[in-house]
Amino acid sequence: VQLVESGGGLAQPGGSLRLSCAASGFTFSSYAMGWFRQAPGKEREFVAAINWNGGSTYYADFVKGRFTISRDNAKNTLSLQMNSLKPEDTALYYCGKATLNPSRAPPAYDYWGQGTQVTVSS
Repeated sequence: VQLVESGGGLAQPGGSLRLSCAASGFTFSSYAMGWFRQAPGKEREFVAAINWNGGSTYYADFVKGRFTISRDNAKNTLSLQMNSLKPEDTALYYCGKATLNPSRAPPAYDYWGQGTQVTVSS
């Protein structure tokens, strides 16, 4: 299993970024996927999750209305569109493969990417 995130970078407050996660080594369309983030000195926290076919999505309260999770099962790709970014969104963002169903809990994910850094600053 390999998960490779991309798309991070520096954004201004109010700006946008789109993260991608390229998945390989497993049947992508059979598993829920999620995005988590971790800021320095803090625990990894749930951002968003999506079920196997994209029909159900789940968000942390602090990103509702600003972030959108999506997936393309034909391309084995998970995405996170981030709009209206805030300085507090600064963190290392990880995609994770769920053991089966979507979850807000990190232990429900068995594989992780290496992360992509998002920095929101003026």
